[in-house]
Amino acid sequence: MGFFALVLALLIEHAWPLRHDNRIRAEAVGFAAAIRQAFDGGERRHGLIGWLIVVGLAVLAMLALEWLARSIHPLAVFVLHVVVLYCTIGFRQFSIAFAEIRVALAAGDAGADVERSCRQSMAHTLLVAHRHVLAPLLCYIVIPGALGPVVYRLAELLARHWRDAAAPDSAWGLFAARAFGVIDWIPARFTATGFAIVGNFEEALYCWRGMVAAESGTAADRFDTRALLMAVGSGALGVRLADPDLEQRWAQSARPFDCPGEPALPGRLPAAAALVWRLLLLWLGLYAMITASIWLGG
Repeated sequence: MGFFALVLALLIEHAWPLRHDNRIRAEAVGFAAAIRQAFDGGERRHGLIGWLIVVGLAVLAMLALEWLARSIHPLAVFVLHVVVLYCTIGFRQFSIAFAEIRVALAAGDAGADVERSCRQSMAHTLLVAHRHVLAPLLCYIVIPGALGPVVYRLAELLARHWRDAAAPDSAWGLFAARAFGVIDWIPARFTATGFAIVGNFEEALYCWRGMVAAESGTAADRFDTRALLMAVGSGALGVRLADPDLEQRWAQSARPFDCPGEPALPGRLPAAAALVWRLLLLWLGLYAMITASIWLGG
């Protein structure tokens, strides 16, 4: 059932993509803001309490909906999963934005620094594809029910909203960012492994090892997975994707690392989208095989 719910949700989202500023996201952001306003007393523990309240209520709500759907009919469970996946996996809403960037670059509207615009566009594509498609998909496959993608996307939303809404060193923003980093640690490594498999495998592994060695010699947060995805993505595509600050951090490490690759130019933009599509199809194929084996074995 899970595989077919996922495929149907992707087809619906492809035809009718949710806007980035959709009503569901707006309500979640509003609720998170209300919780912060009610519980923010300026102490570090308040960030933990607020995060647990928001995520805990979401978990309880999903468990209650799953129980209610199962008590009604298996079809109700199927519909619930389709709705949850449609709301948490947003491929089309960001692929449209990527297509608009390609059109702007082709029309010469990116300004003088085309290489920087292309680099930022490709890096953003891989990062957003991971956080809004690949990681929620993995959570749905691994965690029973529809709870996984809900918790992942909510944790990502809190990390982004509370960090942006407050000072960078606020207890709420720091805890939400750290909590999401912990949750994203395993999914990010699955995505990085997938990029290596469907891309340039040897170069991706070389960049992975070089990034780990360089990061071990810095004060970088080991739960900050962006550096991993930028390094492995660069190797998989053969294009330098890391921003100058990240490259400088690697270069000034006790074990310096210079990420190889060609400059990011407009002609390489389709390669980033193709990398994501290949990985998405690979995971769907593996999920289909797992589903078929369970049916045949049961």
